[in-house]
Amino acid sequence: MTTILIGLAVLILSVILHEVAHGYAADSFGDPTARNAGRLTLNPIPHIDLFGSIVLPLILTLSGSPILFGYAKPVPYNPYNLKGRFAEGFVAAAGVLTNLLIAVLLGLFIRFAGGLPATFLQVLGTAVYLNLVLAIFNLIPIPPIDGSKILTALLPGVASYRYRELQNRFEALGPGIGFAVVIIIFYLFSPLFYGFINSLFVFLTGGGVLQI
Repeated sequence: MTTILIGLAVLILSVILHEVAHGYAADSFGDPTARNAGRLTLNPIPHIDLFGSIVLPLILTLSGSPILFGYAKPVPYNPYNLKGRFAEGFVAAAGVLTNLLIAVLLGLFIRFAGGLPATFLQVLGTAVYLNLVLAIFNLIPIPPIDGSKILTALLPGVASYRYRELQNRFEALGPGIGFAVVIIIFYLFSPLFYGFINSLFVFLTGGGVLQI
């Protein structure tokens, strides 16, 4: 039970930091929507989604699912307020980069600190692992995942326009469709996904694969 609670607490904090990063990035590129909505805060209450932040991760953990995932309420932003050709891509990438930064800093701390208490090491290791999962998962280029917006910003003119049209049609079907497609793909390729995550974890921490 302690391990489950640690995992849930770390996951909730990680998804909140992910969303807050989106909001700060949007604000820095000229869109104050998240700031006006009071979402540029680490207070978990405005960010927690009952199902995505608590119920879903708990179900996945208790069922022994190979996937441990969750999400917070998306931070609102208005893309028409953003200034710059790549602004929306930077806003989308902010959450991914935040999770990667957390994973890298804590992973290197584990590698070089030495002599850490077992419980503290478990918390840090869980944080590294889950932030790697969140970062890599959100790079999947399927709407409404962040990776789709990042890819749109990176593609050259015509290709970007065509992909955005496809993205808009896909999103018109509803976020549930996109999320379902991502989950199906995630399940199909989960051995490759988690093999890659495990390799990154070992590379950063210098230790074995974390069991959570």
